[in-house]
Amino acid sequence: MLFKVISAAGLVGTFLSGTAFAGDASALSPGDTAWILVATALVMMMTPAGLALFYGGMSRYKNLLNTYAMTFVSYCIGSLVWVAWGYSLTFSGEGAFIGNFDFLFLKGMDISSLSGTIPSYVFVVFQMTFACITVALVLGSAVDRLKFSSWLIFSVLWLTFVYTPVAHWVWGGGWMDKVLGALDFAGGNVVHINAGVAGLVLSLMLGKRRGYGKDVMFPSSIALTALGAALLWFGWFGFNAGSALAADGLSASAFLVTNSSAAAGAVTWMLVEWKFSGKPTVLGIASGVVAGLVAITPAAGFVGLFASIMLGGVAGGLGYFSVAVLKKKLGYDDSLDAFGVHGVCGIWGALGTGLFADPAITGDIAGLFHGNPGQLWAQFLSVIATMAFSAVATFVVVLITKMLTSGLRVELDEEIEGLDSAIHGERGFELI
Repeated sequence: MLFKVISAAGLVGTFLSGTAFAGDASALSPGDTAWILVATALVMMMTPAGLALFYGGMSRYKNLLNTYAMTFVSYCIGSLVWVAWGYSLTFSGEGAFIGNFDFLFLKGMDISSLSGTIPSYVFVVFQMTFACITVALVLGSAVDRLKFSSWLIFSVLWLTFVYTPVAHWVWGGGWMDKVLGALDFAGGNVVHINAGVAGLVLSLMLGKRRGYGKDVMFPSSIALTALGAALLWFGWFGFNAGSALAADGLSASAFLVTNSSAAAGAVTWMLVEWKFSGKPTVLGIASGVVAGLVAITPAAGFVGLFASIMLGGVAGGLGYFSVAVLKKKLGYDDSLDAFGVHGVCGIWGALGTGLFADPAITGDIAGLFHGNPGQLWAQFLSVIATMAFSAVATFVVVLITKMLTSGLRVELDEEIEGLDSAIHGERGFELI
């Protein structure tokens, strides 16, 4: 299966990502391999460190460790599911909708197997980190009231039946790439829209937290959240620039626009919040960084500097209004705004790719503003398809999880006590 990567000079480089084979040693690029190893380590850090701190700091003090534990264990579960069957379902076969079990437990691979210019094992682990963080992002909608046991089962089912099909559509030779021609460089549809919509469905089916809309629910530590956002920003360079799968000019361009979009998102969120609420909060600045990073993710390999600033800036404003206005108006309890930031800004990023895709970066792929309105239409259809599938499939996964665990929510007394002590027997903070 051919995994297409567009070079900075506009040439199309082909990476055999779906098929592991014993390649000629001369095809291995030490430079590409070294960079993707580093990029993989950067993306790995994003889940059990960056996202765990980001989410943990936003949760209430009595649920900080529970939030951290569920984020941390998401990486562990994702790692095992991916090498067992997730990679195979995503990157094997020629099916339009799902792969097969040709690479079950990485069957047929060894240390000489190559995917393009890098070892297949490196490509497997790089893609694994994307699967892990995607399911962990869903968690943000459900903290403070979800059973730990339910989350474990949900994670396995969701990765298998929701994440892998969408990833196959986009990156594994499925219909969204080959038929529709939608662009998703590093995970707008696969990661952010998918996780954001799934989070919204999970939060609605789970129900609101006790006291939501009545009691003040202070974050446990904005300092931890800000540190988590900084680690996410740092790791996102591996996320986006690493998706070039080479140490080349395209990787450098993706690195540049990732930073610019994040900065624009932070500044815009800060200014908008300052205007409408009267205070530029640290939580708002940190959230703006993530909003900008989300928006540039699908576009990182297709747009230039100016477009990245526009994408990030708009995302900062959209993120603020989705969290401060839309959520309150509609009344849903998306605890840590998985949908408000990742879903909404992911949709904008996917559509923005169809607006700003630049032949100066891609060589032959253009968006609406460069004379190709068809690309925007393809992006729109990809967004609708991802949202619809994620919503329905997640609904089914939640129902199955509920049956297997005799309910999704913790008991009322556990919710009141706090999940750190009720479930884990620990405390994140010793309050005097």
